[in-house]
Amino acid sequence: MNDFGSILLVDDEPANLHLLAELLQRRGYKTRLMPNGPRALASVEKSIPDLILLDIMMPDMDGYEVCQRLKSQEHTREIPVIFISVLDDVFDKVKAFDCGAVDYITKPYDEVEVYARVKTHMAMHQMVREIQVQNTLLAERNQELDAFARVVAHDLKNPLSSITGYGSMLAAALEEMPDEYLQTCLTGITRNGARMDRIINELLQLSKIRQEDVKSEPIDMARLMDEVLRNLALTIEQHAGEISLPEKWDYARGYAPWIEEIWVNYITNGLKYGGQPPRLQFGSEIIANGMIRFWIQDNGTGLTPEQQAVLFTEFTHLDEVRFSGHGLGLSIVKRITKKLGGEAGVESAGLPGKGCRFYFSLPPDKDET
Repeated sequence: MNDFGSILLVDDEPANLHLLAELLQRRGYKTRLMPNGPRALASVEKSIPDLILLDIMMPDMDGYEVCQRLKSQEHTREIPVIFISVLDDVFDKVKAFDCGAVDYITKPYDEVEVYARVKTHMAMHQMVREIQVQNTLLAERNQELDAFARVVAHDLKNPLSSITGYGSMLAAALEEMPDEYLQTCLTGITRNGARMDRIINELLQLSKIRQEDVKSEPIDMARLMDEVLRNLALTIEQHAGEISLPEKWDYARGYAPWIEEIWVNYITNGLKYGGQPPRLQFGSEIIANGMIRFWIQDNGTGLTPEQQAVLFTEFTHLDEVRFSGHGLGLSIVKRITKKLGGEAGVESAGLPGKGCRFYFSLPPDKDET
């Protein structure tokens, strides 16, 4: 049997309830049956149906009140409601539509009519949801375009201006320029060129993560971390960083190249903003929802609650994010963890020496737990 969606049926008459359920189940719909308004509202709180068929005349709480309560809550107001009425009864159609109903059907049921109305409103509801999803995606893309424009206008313009300035100096007075000035110009050009290259690579990485679909697999975190630390060995040495790894890691699933990108961002930030010398402690733990949280604790000055609130904000507050120099790296981390089904964040008491704990979560590898 095809599954065309879930429908909540609400009627205080069991015979009518089961007859309507049988009609809809023959057409491929899943049904939930509730004998009164309060139980229907409780059922909706547990699981949102795609459509509700709601009898009007019920004791204690009639269909009008049930519909009004549904429409008063943000998380249930979009559920389409079709009222049920006995053919010979006179009911207030204006009141029904004022309550938020989209249609009504009459008893005794005509299977063809019931199916046609249900099919129409299920399709309309699905179309509305798809439009909402597309609008959300469009808004996100527009935010990205705005952010990209800001990055190009600000982050790339500054180093480009420096390169142009040094180049002009070389072109105007190369032959008369003392060696120390020549070295300064060449160093400035190299440094700013590398800065532009890093920004461009970050933008490309952000775009790639959104577009790329990857397959999650069991992660050998100890082996992956060995590779990360080996690649960052020179940077760690330059900062005199102290690394403390756990004896064992919890098992998780993810995509190794992306997880390596997360650790590189976290470690380089920890080395840059940790104490003197930076001490970085790593660990993992199982959290309340069964996910695996991996973390890195540094010994820096920490972050205020206001700074923590915007640090991972993707695109919308890049200027605010940049006050700490973390750049686009944490936006990359956020996008990676979201794509892998987890989340990323930071915890900090904002006290010198207590530093920050940056974390990300991944689904568990159930075969190893």
